[in-house]
Amino acid sequence: MRMPRILVLGNGNVLINFDEKLNLRDLYFPVIGLDNHVGGPHCRIGFWDEGVFSWLGEESWQRRLRYREDSLVTMAQVVNDRLGLELLISDAVHPRYDLFIRRMRIRNRKSWRRKLRIFFSHDFSISGTEIGDTALVDPVSRGVCHYKRSIYLLANGLAQGKGIFQYATGRKRFGGAEGTWRDAEDGWLEGNPIDHGSVDSTISFELCLEAKEEENLWYWIALGDRLQVVRQLNSLVLDRGPEHLLQETDNYWKNWVNRHDWNFGDLPEKVSRLFKLSLLIIRTQCDNRGAILAATDSDVLATARDHYSYIWPRDAALVAMALDRVGFPEVPQSFFRLAVKMLTEGGFNLQRYNADGTQGSSWYPLIRDDEEQLPIQEDESALINCALWYHYRQYRDYEALAPFYWDLVKKIGDFLNQFRDPATKLPLPSYDLWEERRGIFSFTVATVYAGLLAAANFGELFGDGKSAAAYRQGAREVREAMERFLYDGKIGRFLRGVYPRRRNSRMELVPDFTLDASLYGLFAFGAFSTDDPRVERTMTAVEESLRVKTGIGGIARYTGDWYFRMSEDIESVPGSPWFITTLWLADWYIARARTRDDLASARKVLEWVADHAMESGVLSEQIHPYTGEPLSVAPLTWSHSTFVMTVANYLEKLQALSTP
Repeated sequence: MRMPRILVLGNGNVLINFDEKLNLRDLYFPVIGLDNHVGGPHCRIGFWDEGVFSWLGEESWQRRLRYREDSLVTMAQVVNDRLGLELLISDAVHPRYDLFIRRMRIRNRKSWRRKLRIFFSHDFSISGTEIGDTALVDPVSRGVCHYKRSIYLLANGLAQGKGIFQYATGRKRFGGAEGTWRDAEDGWLEGNPIDHGSVDSTISFELCLEAKEEENLWYWIALGDRLQVVRQLNSLVLDRGPEHLLQETDNYWKNWVNRHDWNFGDLPEKVSRLFKLSLLIIRTQCDNRGAILAATDSDVLATARDHYSYIWPRDAALVAMALDRVGFPEVPQSFFRLAVKMLTEGGFNLQRYNADGTQGSSWYPLIRDDEEQLPIQEDESALINCALWYHYRQYRDYEALAPFYWDLVKKIGDFLNQFRDPATKLPLPSYDLWEERRGIFSFTVATVYAGLLAAANFGELFGDGKSAAAYRQGAREVREAMERFLYDGKIGRFLRGVYPRRRNSRMELVPDFTLDASLYGLFAFGAFSTDDPRVERTMTAVEESLRVKTGIGGIARYTGDWYFRMSEDIESVPGSPWFITTLWLADWYIARARTRDDLASARKVLEWVADHAMESGVLSEQIHPYTGEPLSVAPLTWSHSTFVMTVANYLEKLQALSTP
């Protein structure tokens, strides 16, 4: 059973994800998205009281999982009536130190004195594998440490001034052993101080509570590259106090997200709250060395034996544009430096990359029908140029961007201009943005147009006039080719795309009439104006045909979408609704608005997104068309960045229409 990640925490070196039962499910360190030290199993919390034991993930617990306002500190309210316990749990990853800190305020709801034992199990698989791990009790810190090679994870804590009560290390999922978490269920741990191989560990704390009394239990994990480092971090927690470090984290993120004086106009509080939380969640999915990850939810491994913890250059470029748009340039600047490393010698990007910039896994063949082909989505190259030009327009950092023109923009511009059919002037075939089909698509061609214009603008800026003229001429030819080959006068709208096919020694372009939400790219990247009747007819068709006609609503990707399909009633449910595609429709409403009243439809979409986010505010990739429950990965960075961009578009248009 999938359990989406409902709470995520991170600082650019450490990322931790929790599911809806508050189990720790993913732990990345020291590179976000590269090595997941949990990834599949989960780390549990358990309670024992006079012979009765319960794991926090059991159904007897009621949970409300949220964040503190404007912060990456969680606020989980958990109650178990049978056990008579009420918990208020605040979790955080410190912004400067590689520390996970938890405060668990435990209230005794019974009318008598109790002695509780609280258990924390650690089911780590360091660097994604259970082979060769060691778990040991450290006599210096008095904590339990897991390590392999240069990854050390030290768990420790305090309850009523005392440290760990009991501990156990042992084998897991090998030779009939389930793990030391089973040892906890009788309330007593056996105390084995070290084990190796496929291992886990469990620690416990003892807490005495008077009737109706509450006390804090502190728990933390220090992360480092050697034992001495995690010992020093453990000492830091004890010296400065975990309360101080938790408050320091809360203050940091409140100041980070409120660096600008936001004016949300007529948008309701639920939208403004999600806007700021989206910025915080986006930051957790970005590595300090430049990677912008699509998602870090490992549950999708069960369906594909692969994950979303990759850099898709398209997603990352659009995330960078959203962050630049609202005044958070530090992540885009780091990403652009990594983008130079990712670019091939040919001036194009591959399908996706690992968080360190190396090539990621792919399903695109390099050869088909005995002909070599590039395994690419061309929009993933073009949008890097678009993002860089967008960044320059926002900040005018001429000197900082000068190297990027020669090392990145020009190479991409040359590729975009050359990777075209001499006869039609259209780009040559590549895979679509949904990674499902190979051809020539309106979305891709619109990004190529914009990418060439961006290269031309940079060329003029940095004195490369000859290249700039060639790029601008190429952009004109691409746009003219779009009008000629991607618009169908008989149906009065643009096509999703065309497929080159050889028939009787002649090359033909076979039209794809499928309605696709990505046709929004026609106006979004400036190829055509919003008041172009051809664009209006196209977007009207998208709005009418891709709307999910259930109580949930939203916009599907395209007619007959198969990915996480939940209905065969294509007429009513053309596909599961995606947050991204629904927000694209809002962007269309905003772009064509001429009065403040015209913005009402866009505002309804923003409210729809806020209403269908998880309780915590996390946005998944898509939602169930009948129940609204999250589908696929969560959080999806692209969902949150699109929400940020659409809110920014809305507020800019609202201000423009409010100004005489």
